[in-house]
Amino acid sequence: MEELIYLNALNRISLLGPVRIAALTAHFGSAREAWEASQEELSRLAPLKGVEGKVAEERKTIDPEREWEKLMASGIRVLSISSPAYPFLLTQISRPPVLLYCRGPLEDLDNPAVALVGSRRCTVYGKELAYRIARDLASAGVTVVSGLALGIDAAAHRGALAASGKTVAVLGCGLDRCYPFENRRLMEEIMEAGLVISEFPLGAKPLPQHFPRRNRIISGLALGTVVVEATLKSGALITANYALEQNREVFAFPGSVNSPYSKGPHALIKEGARLVESAEEILEELSLEPLPAEAAAAAGAADLLPEEKALLEKVPYSPRHVDEILRDCGLPPERVGALLTSLELKGFLRQMPGKYFYRV
Repeated sequence: MEELIYLNALNRISLLGPVRIAALTAHFGSAREAWEASQEELSRLAPLKGVEGKVAEERKTIDPEREWEKLMASGIRVLSISSPAYPFLLTQISRPPVLLYCRGPLEDLDNPAVALVGSRRCTVYGKELAYRIARDLASAGVTVVSGLALGIDAAAHRGALAASGKTVAVLGCGLDRCYPFENRRLMEEIMEAGLVISEFPLGAKPLPQHFPRRNRIISGLALGTVVVEATLKSGALITANYALEQNREVFAFPGSVNSPYSKGPHALIKEGARLVESAEEILEELSLEPLPAEAAAAAGAADLLPEEKALLEKVPYSPRHVDEILRDCGLPPERVGALLTSLELKGFLRQMPGKYFYRV
């Protein structure tokens, strides 16, 4: 307990990241000894050269016991790298987090996991794909890891929750904040069924420099990282690069050559990422248990009436107005309406405002 109290205190010093904290504890033998070291003693440590004065000054503003009490009052679980519950895969990466702050009931962070990431701005196709893939992976018992961002990340978390599966959201701020705020309700749902984690202490803001650190944790928790949609400058590609550095698998879903959100996955595929089109392919590549028979049937092509199959061929994967569908299929409007409703209920179509339909 004492070690955790003083590790948390060290972690609250803004100039100390995982490399410096690891060097401090290794040099002084414990987090408490490192915390109580004099400025002169700190100056002898190479990683602290030039910043030891600022570290000593900031340390004066922090009360280790009081900061620990705040954590306990918030119901936050704290794992150090020496904790038995600390995920093994994360210990294998470069610069693993010194501490993981956790909120939620999920206990087994060593359950097989897959990271699902992509752009905040994305297409309807991308959101539906992320939702479906995450749902299918969760149905197979795989933990879905993502970053709680808008767009693809949020869709992935929701897909896993829809399957009553496990999902982990990794934040780039303290657990007393939600970023983006629009995902507050989603964060609460994840804390009820999965886990929200961060390496940043309470009060830490979602600063730009925090997100690459968050991304290395997303990929580090997972056997493989799946990129659904991403521009060439998306943070999702940073996560994929971390996965490669960590010797983990990288998967990418193809998309329209005209979409800027497909350029990231296409670039990864050109560089050797595995092109995939289903959760089954991801599970097979990672040598994980396949989808249960009932989930596979739901994910695949269920039995459709001949008219339903014919109409489904008229609906693309991008939104199309019902008038265009009517014009092409040659059936009475009331029959088309009934078939569209049936296909939507069976999970083959989605309807958008304005009577637009697209295939999923």
